[in-house]
Amino acid sequence: MSTKIFIINPGSTSTKIGVYEDETEVMEETLRHTTEEIAQYETIYSQKDFRREVILDVLKEKGIDLADIDVVVGRGGMLKPIPGGTYATTPELLEDLKIGFSGQHASNLGGILAHEIASEIDVPSYIVDPVVVDELQDVARLSGHPLIERVSIFHALNQKAVAKKYAKEVGKAYEDLNLIVVHMGGGVSVGAHKNGRIIDVANALDGDGPFSPERSGGLPSGALMRLCFSGEYTQEEVTKMISGNGGFNAYVGTNDMRELVEMSKDDPKAAMVKDAFHYQLGKEIGSAAVVLDGKVDQIILTGGIAYNQVTQDYFKEHCSFIAPITVYPGEDELLALAQGALRVINGEEEAKIY
Repeated sequence: MSTKIFIINPGSTSTKIGVYEDETEVMEETLRHTTEEIAQYETIYSQKDFRREVILDVLKEKGIDLADIDVVVGRGGMLKPIPGGTYATTPELLEDLKIGFSGQHASNLGGILAHEIASEIDVPSYIVDPVVVDELQDVARLSGHPLIERVSIFHALNQKAVAKKYAKEVGKAYEDLNLIVVHMGGGVSVGAHKNGRIIDVANALDGDGPFSPERSGGLPSGALMRLCFSGEYTQEEVTKMISGNGGFNAYVGTNDMRELVEMSKDDPKAAMVKDAFHYQLGKEIGSAAVVLDGKVDQIILTGGIAYNQVTQDYFKEHCSFIAPITVYPGEDELLALAQGALRVINGEEEAKIY
């Protein structure tokens, strides 16, 4: 018998919702929220009832009866660092989502809304692989100064989903593989997956690691320090340089890889930015291979930029000596959330307790 899953994935100005029957999409909608609507609320948590009503109205319009739903899944938010997996929405988890233990982000509402709606129809609710998934080996936590520790915040949901997808396709357990997963979107992250754990990855939220379409990556620390103390920029302005207005945006004024590739045909500066993006990611893949002792079963390219043939060709030329390359373009978060719930419902995994 199939399982009907309702999924909620809140973003800063939108809420994506979906209904899946097992892994088959039944309905998917992106609910847009205007700046004026969001601006009425002082905190992320205070948006909860507004978003809930919008969700329920759309479900009614689409003829979706919540009484038919077997499980509700929300996007995980800024919790304490936790191992990857599917987590039950316990009171402790909900409280840390409410206060934003590791920061304020709209995704904090995912688990809260999932729990509220699930409670009304008396079905279980979960979150899956939030961005704070932390499976770093201890040696990876040292930054070079005891006042600053390396932190694991990255595209855990997509990285875990494509790693498990690959494992399933080759008939092996995720826990038996060593993989390098390269997520390429507005931010980028390169995860070293060893026997089911991501033992090393950069903090993609703060723009660590290679630069990306919107993030500056790991800038030279001395130069960044002097810029911060120059008196020319506020903390907010520097923050935007690092995450939002860094990377492609800073160099050529676009965050679209397709535009960058097109520009690079006639613009030497754009061509250099494109090449440097690939170059830095390639170095990060090489570093991940060292973390895995050179024993890499597969390199997986994913995220929106993985659709780009120029990018695919670069890594196949420069990194195939490390391991074969598989490409899973895009970032199907709703399906990944559905799959996380299904693994628990089908008995493949146990729901974790926060």
